[in-house]
Amino acid sequence: MPRHFWTSNFLRFAFFGADAAMNVCANIKGRITVVGRIGINTCFALVCIVTSVLGTSVVMAEEDRPNIVLVMADDQGWGDMAYNGHPLIVTPNFDAMAAESLRFDSFYAAAPVCSPTRGSVMTGRHPNRYGVFKWGHALRPQETTIAEALKTAGYATGHFGKWHLGSVRTGSPCNPGACGFDTWLSAENFYDNDPILSREGTAVPIEGESSMIAVDAALEFIEDCVEEEEPFLAVVWFGSPHSPHRAAEEDKAHYPEGTSQDFLGEITGMDRAFGKLRTAITDQGIRENTILWYCSDNGGLPRVGSTGGRGNKGQVYEGGLRVPAILEWPAKIAAPRTSDVRCNTCDIYPTLLDITGVSIENQCPLDGVSLLPLLEGEMETRPQPMGFWDYPIGGISTPSATWMAELLAAQQEGREGELDQSKLRLDAAEIKQEYSLTSFPGHSAWTDGDWKLHRIEPKGGGDVQLELYNLADDPKETADLLDSESERVEAMSEALEGWLESVAGSLNGEDY
Repeated sequence: MPRHFWTSNFLRFAFFGADAAMNVCANIKGRITVVGRIGINTCFALVCIVTSVLGTSVVMAEEDRPNIVLVMADDQGWGDMAYNGHPLIVTPNFDAMAAESLRFDSFYAAAPVCSPTRGSVMTGRHPNRYGVFKWGHALRPQETTIAEALKTAGYATGHFGKWHLGSVRTGSPCNPGACGFDTWLSAENFYDNDPILSREGTAVPIEGESSMIAVDAALEFIEDCVEEEEPFLAVVWFGSPHSPHRAAEEDKAHYPEGTSQDFLGEITGMDRAFGKLRTAITDQGIRENTILWYCSDNGGLPRVGSTGGRGNKGQVYEGGLRVPAILEWPAKIAAPRTSDVRCNTCDIYPTLLDITGVSIENQCPLDGVSLLPLLEGEMETRPQPMGFWDYPIGGISTPSATWMAELLAAQQEGREGELDQSKLRLDAAEIKQEYSLTSFPGHSAWTDGDWKLHRIEPKGGGDVQLELYNLADDPKETADLLDSESERVEAMSEALEGWLESVAGSLNGEDY
């Protein structure tokens, strides 16, 4: 029976109670719908069955389950933070949390562009395993998401802001609802101020600064969960500071003319919204056992951004992958500290499953590791290397403002069914191509401790180029040590190619 056959609705009843008779409607990714009135004893029996079917065990006591808020920027580089030394940028709320919580100084996006990294957060897997190579590629419905996993433990789930892993229209197999989110107010791609967003498939025009809109929607969801005493997963993905940069006047006013006012202002707008979110979590009385985790989706932008090394967005060098990241969880992290352990966005999924005690039977291979030992102060080095692979294929244009305006007009005029159905990404589950298990075109890399090996294979074939850097001594990746470290190169190259073969196998559908 497929992993996603049942929903967590039955589990939610078990955790939070149910009336003696209730209506149950389960619809997982279009596979089955069950409707009926059942008694409470039947409901609890079904909970046992569903848990067995999913292969999911929940070992954390209900009262100990932390709330989880995942926040992500769009195109903020490692250096685009005042606390990381930016000479102009105004980020007092990010700075305060960095000084009071866990600050990751060596945190990486799983990919150098947006959609793939977002897929890694959802799955704990490198995005090439399921075909999210570049921006606009859709998440395969076969993947288990963090929202689906946590729903089995009774979590309410909500997504707010940029989605960019598939359509945000009703009927799509890869919209946020189909990927496990109960509540969602989402954009097809990046979005600016006064956007049109999708509220569970209905186009809704909203006035306001873009980051604040996402936070306000998340806070409404959080307040409802607190009132109902439900643990929650809230995913808040900003559309800033992605171009075109259009900062609110109050945020832009921090910067003098002649600077990148709108770009810098958008980051200050994110900071202002983030501060409201963090304050509200405190005011709700839930700060102690709430995980608030912030990072960016890729390295800094060329020209206006500030990166954490060589290169920028779109490149597998440090500048394209290293991002700001901070995590607050007072129940576990009692004192502020910094960490140089190399971590990446693939680690978010296994960390949260480890924390909540959720396990998925027949879990697809993960590329991330649990960072719970790091949060507990017991991890000094990463237990396994990190792999990266930028596959040489183009992104897919998904102009959110245009598409959402079309959807709004069509819904108002009663002709939504006439819209281009290909935009629903109904083919997201199809595996249409078999990829080589011996040739791995594009730019890949293998980071093992402080050593980073680059492998660059031309798309049309040809000699593979290797580069080796010691990031501890050479964080800018300027001194290639390939010739002086032949044994290390051989071992790392073998490990990287073994990983690439595994990724290609997943891409071909071996995990399903």
